[in-house]
Amino acid sequence: MSADLTKLAKLLQELDDQMVACMKCGMCQAVCPVFSETMKESDVTRGKIALLERLAAELINDAEGVQEALNRCLLCGSCGANCPSGVQISDIFIKARTIVNQYMGLSPVKKAILRGMVGNPKLFNMLLDFGSKFQNLMTSKASEKQGTRKAPLLEPFIGNRHFNPVAKKSLHAKYGTIDTPAGKSGIRVLFFPGCVADKMYTNMGEACLKVFKHHGVGVWMPATQACCGIPALSAGDKKAYDKMVKYNTEIFAEGEYDYIVAPCGSCISTIMKYWPKYGKEYPADMQRKIEKIAAKAMDINEFLVDVLGVKPEGEAPKGGKKVTFHDSCHLKKGLGVAEQPRDLIRMNSNYELVEMNEADRCCGCGGTFTLYHYDLSKKIGGRKRNNVIETGANVVSTGCPACMMQLSDMLSQNGDDVEVKHSIELYAETL
Repeated sequence: MSADLTKLAKLLQELDDQMVACMKCGMCQAVCPVFSETMKESDVTRGKIALLERLAAELINDAEGVQEALNRCLLCGSCGANCPSGVQISDIFIKARTIVNQYMGLSPVKKAILRGMVGNPKLFNMLLDFGSKFQNLMTSKASEKQGTRKAPLLEPFIGNRHFNPVAKKSLHAKYGTIDTPAGKSGIRVLFFPGCVADKMYTNMGEACLKVFKHHGVGVWMPATQACCGIPALSAGDKKAYDKMVKYNTEIFAEGEYDYIVAPCGSCISTIMKYWPKYGKEYPADMQRKIEKIAAKAMDINEFLVDVLGVKPEGEAPKGGKKVTFHDSCHLKKGLGVAEQPRDLIRMNSNYELVEMNEADRCCGCGGTFTLYHYDLSKKIGGRKRNNVIETGANVVSTGCPACMMQLSDMLSQNGDDVEVKHSIELYAETL
């Protein structure tokens, strides 16, 4: 107990040190997607920081209220990207959630999901592989265009959401471990498909493998790799997060490769930035391994354009199917990757790229945010859906599987005739 209190006090001190730079200027109000819907000061960064400045007292007075206020945040990074003082806001909120969970304890449901299932890759894979065979018993088709389903019987628990089903056969079940040498490119990558590409959007994973093969890129894809840990970290469950990071690190440290490539900006930003940042208390040997791994992490759009030199020549295609692009938060605001996916889309002469209004505004998913605050997530997502529709696009593309899920839900519920595809899928069509 004494050790736990000491650790908690240290986290509170770190939080105070980070918050001191906030000038309470309110610039965050203009870019916060949650605040734009609720207009509540407690939902914007400035209000949350004011709460956190008296966190110790507030935890004693109303721990559940503090937890609810912190959870009403997408961690989209919009406030941080526009903060004139450079306050590391996402880091502050992640640490604050960790403190609250250490104080209150994790709920049995979150503990079962994050530590029992997601944190146990063999069990996680087995449950979803098994569940894929029976999922249609409780669901019905929602939209052919987006490939979504709905579950009327489960509406009291999940709302009227339209969701993409688990793939009949996951990527790891189909291929096992892939281990091929470098070809004409002279490059070999560790392919990290991420949970969603592995278990849901397997077409996206297949597109990545097709692209690697075409460019002579060797691939190592360990069948035993686990989640990157971002769901646990954003939920404030450092214990589950540490377990996933250490598990993956031991696997990744054994391989020989030039880059770690993923089709998910969230996964890559977690490996590149969060693994080193939140691993300072790990053993020195583990920290060295993580630093080496993080230095090799790269989004697949960035890898193809900046490393392999895949770029369109001449004028952009006109007159084909219209495609618009949504900048996912972690990809653009976290990694600075925005032009590369657009370059890949322009490589496909069957499509004309048209820009939507507010292309880099959050879609409202935010990982577990959409699970606990679906009505609010839906309002934010509805604004994104409207921006997509206004372009007249036949396809909306993005570089994030989670955003694809949110976009599919919003478009499916409105009966829109718009497909949702990853930028790598559009490029792979040309090969």
